[in-house]
Amino acid sequence: METLRPQDPTHIGAHTVLARLGAGGMGQVYLGRSPGGRQLAIKVIREDFAESAEALSRFRREVETVRAVRSAYTANLIDASLEATPYWLATEYVPGPTLVQAIAEAGPFPSDTCFRLFAALAEALAHVHLHGVTHRDLKPHNVILSSVGPKLIDFGIARGTGQAAFTQAGTAPGTPGFTAPEVITRNDVSTAADVFALGATMAAVATGRPPYGEGAMESVTYRVVHGEIDVEGVEPRLAALIRECVAGDPGRRPDPAGIIARCAVTSSLADDPVYRPLAGLRAESVPPVRGYVPTLAPGAPQAQPQGHRSRRTVWIAVAVAVASVAAGAGIATQVVGDQGRGNGASPKGTGEARPASASPSAATAAAPPSGFGKEPGYIETTAPVRDFWTPKEGAGHGEGSCALPAEERAEQFQFSIADAADPAVTEMSGKVKISFRFKYANAATGKPYYLAVAVKPPHEIDRETGKPFEGLVQGNLGLGYTSKPVNIIPKDPGGYGSDFVELTYPDDFQQMFRGKPYSAAIPLSNDPGNWTVLFQHVKSAKEYTSIACHGFVAK
Repeated sequence: METLRPQDPTHIGAHTVLARLGAGGMGQVYLGRSPGGRQLAIKVIREDFAESAEALSRFRREVETVRAVRSAYTANLIDASLEATPYWLATEYVPGPTLVQAIAEAGPFPSDTCFRLFAALAEALAHVHLHGVTHRDLKPHNVILSSVGPKLIDFGIARGTGQAAFTQAGTAPGTPGFTAPEVITRNDVSTAADVFALGATMAAVATGRPPYGEGAMESVTYRVVHGEIDVEGVEPRLAALIRECVAGDPGRRPDPAGIIARCAVTSSLADDPVYRPLAGLRAESVPPVRGYVPTLAPGAPQAQPQGHRSRRTVWIAVAVAVASVAAGAGIATQVVGDQGRGNGASPKGTGEARPASASPSAATAAAPPSGFGKEPGYIETTAPVRDFWTPKEGAGHGEGSCALPAEERAEQFQFSIADAADPAVTEMSGKVKISFRFKYANAATGKPYYLAVAVKPPHEIDRETGKPFEGLVQGNLGLGYTSKPVNIIPKDPGGYGSDFVELTYPDDFQQMFRGKPYSAAIPLSNDPGNWTVLFQHVKSAKEYTSIACHGFVAK
């Protein structure tokens, strides 16, 4: 739990905002207080996501799912607003750590506690399934240990059992290591897939280790489909039940009622001597609120926080800039933050978009965010990366869009992507030249700004063959191949920007794992299709945010 920041709202709807609880993939989660004094968890969708019909549909589905599933095992819906931005939903606030936090702090659970938790989570799934819903992303991160038992959260990708899959082509819903093999290979989502995720979750609880080991996401995915779950050292009866839950054939997995019967618990989980203190591991008091924040009566008008301005215009400006592509086939040159286009100079003869006012002072008012700490030597994947670039149908080469917006705004950042041998080609087959810089210097930046580039093939790659795994439809959920971070803050604060940094794929790229090279970058021809290029502002090897996304077609 964190104190509010100056840009945070003081009220959302009629509810008072008290603190930050965390950030999800689609927005910020706040601790709130209803007009009557009830504590709430309020999830606010980012306005840039609200511009995406797919993201908005997913959020609306989450609201309807949480509204439909009224259970003692879920955080129940209290309020929501879907009529105008910002879109948000408010559920009851459940104090307590997530299961992944509890495992990290307490280590593996003893078998008796595991059986009680197994039964409680199976009962929770049974209640969810009775409402005709599959969760689709059960994992330790989405279980809160409350004082009365576990609660399931995050129904962002949940679906009704009769609904078609809502998944981007080439990807599978869920999280690697907890997603059933039939979902990975043929996107077959059913209640049995939730049982698989429950078994994988309990393996993590019983061992304190990832259920299918560590490593690159493609390796974990491969082990889910072709390998065995890690239950080494687990009590035999518990290990046997976990193995049955993760059977490769969905029809061989027990249903939640069968799991409960197998656990044969005789006492409440809330009375368990191990669970009881765990449920209070991270009991936190509400941080002090900035000044006095009054409670609003229902229906009262909302006051904007001091200095607040809508992010809608900011993101529209960025979207316009990102859509600007230099004329000339074979070259993708973009300026993030510029408002106009022109015919200026460019790196190595490529086109460059220029602002309407081409003076250093034009950029001074909006400095790029600065990094901190010592120079990072690499970056590596820390969470699923669900960003994919898709070319615009019928448009010129280089035009297209990414599935997700940038996580961080960077004024006057420029980049270009072109075939190294022939910038005029529309499909790349050899090497790719990637150039980038900040267009203007700015004395206010102060600290270094490290940037790394991630080049991501369309599919998960088998390290041994250098090609996509046979029989899998899993899209690439990692960063792919990354460059070494480089400081791009201009040295002369009073002049124009830094020189362009030039990288060549595959020469300057590799995949990293635990600080060591994991695999060399593959040739483009190994995985033809739409490749994604992500520009990452790097604070440390495992802390970075995307500032721009583009891509190219490989043949």
